[in-house]
Amino acid sequence: MGNTYTVLMLGDVCGQPGMRALFIGLGQLIKEHRADFVVVNGENAANGFGLNESEKTQLFSLGVNVITSGNHIWQQDEIYDSLKNDNRLLRPLNYPSGTIGHGSTIIENNGVKVGVINLQGRLSLPQTDCPFRAAEDEIKKMNGKCDIILIDMHAENHEEKKALAMYLDGKVSAVVGTHTHVQTADEMILENGTAFITDLGLCGPSDSVIGSDPEISIKKQLTQMPIRTQIHTTAPVINGVVIEIDKKSSKAISISRINKQLLV
Repeated sequence: MGNTYTVLMLGDVCGQPGMRALFIGLGQLIKEHRADFVVVNGENAANGFGLNESEKTQLFSLGVNVITSGNHIWQQDEIYDSLKNDNRLLRPLNYPSGTIGHGSTIIENNGVKVGVINLQGRLSLPQTDCPFRAAEDEIKKMNGKCDIILIDMHAENHEEKKALAMYLDGKVSAVVGTHTHVQTADEMILENGTAFITDLGLCGPSDSVIGSDPEISIKKQLTQMPIRTQIHTTAPVINGVVIEIDKKSSKAISISRINKQLLV
């Protein structure tokens, strides 16, 4: 065992193209980067709207350690029991008291205890409790119980994500954004050792409108009708980051984008 710990954090899984991409490509990514831990946002795995038991089971079987989520996690009732009982499946921490599920977890893998916190932004999304205060309180509870802490900030607004990362700089190993399905090119290590990227992107169809069929998305914009979008069926892409973390200091050493196009 070396002095670093390698984490893969992957963007929102969009329907069957996203699941197919991970079925084909995740094992290779884990091997290529010698990843110790994998976090995937699974809230769009069920044809774009929520997560089913079958997809949850498959993601874990492929080597995912923790599944995070966001505002769409509530759209498939069958996942509610797993939200209650499986600490590897998270919903945003900052939902009101009494909401089913877990907003954080600690999982040990390859000799390191990894804390994962799932948050949801408040700008252009359903109102929740303050993610900044929720994160700070949870970090205090986790300190001494885990070796590193990773945060998935599921949010629309770039300012909100960056502000959270700078607020928590040095208190966690990484803050990554999800939700927009568009991978940003601003990956960095902040001053006090926290890795950051505004958005991981998506695991899903690359030739699409944030995962959706372009024809339907265009029609929706032209008519302003409440047309339900559908996941596109073209060849998928895997978006995310690989983060190297120093085991002793818990600070991030490097962060690199993953943008892997598959041909099937």
